[in-house]
Amino acid sequence: MIPPRVVVVGDVMLDVVVRPDEPVAPTSDTPSSVRIGRGGSGANIAVELSLDGLDVTYLGAAGDDAAGRLFVEDLERAGVTATLQLVDASTGVVVAIIAESGERSMMTDRGANRLLTSEHLARHLDGSYVHLHVSGYCLLDDATRDGAVAALRSARERGRSTSIDVCSVGPLRSVTPDVFMNAARGATMLFANEEEATTLSGVGDVDDALGVLGLVFNEVVVTRGADGALARVNGSTTHAPSLSRDVLDTTGAGDAATGAYLAARLNGHDVGVALRTAMEASAAVVRGLGSRG
Repeated sequence: MIPPRVVVVGDVMLDVVVRPDEPVAPTSDTPSSVRIGRGGSGANIAVELSLDGLDVTYLGAAGDDAAGRLFVEDLERAGVTATLQLVDASTGVVVAIIAESGERSMMTDRGANRLLTSEHLARHLDGSYVHLHVSGYCLLDDATRDGAVAALRSARERGRSTSIDVCSVGPLRSVTPDVFMNAARGATMLFANEEEATTLSGVGDVDDALGVLGLVFNEVVVTRGADGALARVNGSTTHAPSLSRDVLDTTGAGDAATGAYLAARLNGHDVGVALRTAMEASAAVVRGLGSRG
């Protein structure tokens, strides 16, 4: 049986993950655990989709440099076809500082990602695919928003299902929830963490946020860290508990959950099964340093 083909549009990033082993010495050296590897929220989701048996094509922009080549090689090892637009800029880099709790702060240079064109996306969205997933980072940046919106519109016109993950609450507040919502409107599925969901909906309670967002999107999934995840589909809410133990680093946990949930749904599983699968994928990620790849 031929697996369903999914197209993912997202950033091309090099991840530098730093977990200090001691309190940071502001003017000196601090012993730390450091990992360098392929990053990108959308790429994490693409890898999870591929691990779950789907045929995945990844669209993005990169520089002609070592970071871009590392990114492509890593995706290809995971079975993802990387179709990147090479531009005259450095591939994006994010430095994630991991706290003792496992939570992270990220310093981001989007680099070549801001030069992704609508023409590149359109060129590779004229074939056969069943679903388009667009990373929220493409909607959060003025430089790439129009191209991402056009890609989503193209998929809808072809009768394909679509999904978006919000990705980051800081940029969401900067561009404003209204701008993001207008760009995302019409997508089939929305993925967010609890803070992103309440910010986007404009309400303070996650259950109320699900109700508001459920009026716009057919399917809304909200991850809540230690409190598990919620999904709102056709007015009904389903909950799955967290399975995470011994949390070392939360980098990529939400992406793994998104990819696993999406793969399960595209493979015909019900919401409850998809949520449990998402929590299993998230739990596997938080036990290590750096996102699963």
